[in-house]
Amino acid sequence: MRNYKMFFKMIIHALLRRRSRMLIALLAVAIGATIISGLVTVYYDVPKQMGREFRSYGANMVLVPNGENVWINQTDLKAVRKVFLPEQLVGVAPFLYERIKLNEQPILAAGTDFTEIQKVSPYWQITGQWPKAGTSEILVGADIAEQLNVTPGQTLILSGGSDQSERKVIVAGVVRTGGKEEQFVFMNLDLMQSIVQKDGQLSLVQVSVVADKAELSTLIDEISNKYPTISPQLVQQVAHSEQTVLQKLQALVFLVTIVVLLLTLICVATTMMAVVTERRKEIGLKKALGADNKSIIFDFLGEGCVLGALGGLLGMGLGFAFAQVVSVEVFGRTIEFSWLIAIFSVLLSIVVTGAASLIPVKIATSVEPAIVLRGE
Repeated sequence: MRNYKMFFKMIIHALLRRRSRMLIALLAVAIGATIISGLVTVYYDVPKQMGREFRSYGANMVLVPNGENVWINQTDLKAVRKVFLPEQLVGVAPFLYERIKLNEQPILAAGTDFTEIQKVSPYWQITGQWPKAGTSEILVGADIAEQLNVTPGQTLILSGGSDQSERKVIVAGVVRTGGKEEQFVFMNLDLMQSIVQKDGQLSLVQVSVVADKAELSTLIDEISNKYPTISPQLVQQVAHSEQTVLQKLQALVFLVTIVVLLLTLICVATTMMAVVTERRKEIGLKKALGADNKSIIFDFLGEGCVLGALGGLLGMGLGFAFAQVVSVEVFGRTIEFSWLIAIFSVLLSIVVTGAASLIPVKIATSVEPAIVLRGE
């Protein structure tokens, strides 16, 4: 016990006697640990953060009727939602498509849940306002609005179904997406089902899920096995684009981390070599008094590991602060502190400084006491 106490006392005093050099090494390790800790945190948090950012581009999964089924049963959809974890699911937007008449003009119409649409497709641009739930308000696609000269606030006549019954509806807004949605009229799902007499029936469902391609494939298999009347499909273009961007971002973070590790290694190795050069006489004297190479190695490795631990602890906190700033500024969301990443950063700092001390340690063990003490 006394030997260990003396060992650590010698290391601390050796570090304190060379404050300026060791401070440089400590700062190098701390900066390296800060960047590594921050980047590793970002590396593991980027898929979740970017996954939610990608959800602003629309659904990445579609549920359609399977086989001979023409419709999806609305009660089945409630059961399917339970397959997804709450933190995964962004939104589930059901659609019922039919051809009906608007002011005696045949159009394509869709019944949907506007609350879910705003989650699944936040890119929709609305002139006016979103229809309220349970009302006879509608959204008119920009192409139809231009064709029929429709503006928000107008009252129109919808007719459809086998009895061609007429209903008055109010245009809440005009929707622009740059896509096929501009050729549709959208209304609340229950209103659409009532008009075309198809209660509880859906044409398809758009699902927005925070998950990578592998997780999406697993979810698709689970839904297919549990609900044979439903066929889940990936929106390949969206899913592939997400995966490609995430892989490139993670590769970039990984490369930057490697570069930072190498720079930290070089800086610490250079500092420790300068320390060994300064202490050649001290090393020679220790050897002359009977110290073997093993004790010399433990001394310098001990100093390096203490530097690594101190720099790692300092960088651990600063790294989390760095990652938090990046997450808030780039994604507008905070991240949680990870003890696993924090411990990994400290251990990595110790390993790096230990590895950086290997060359200086080899130089220290090659010191010849007689030559050094003669001043040669």
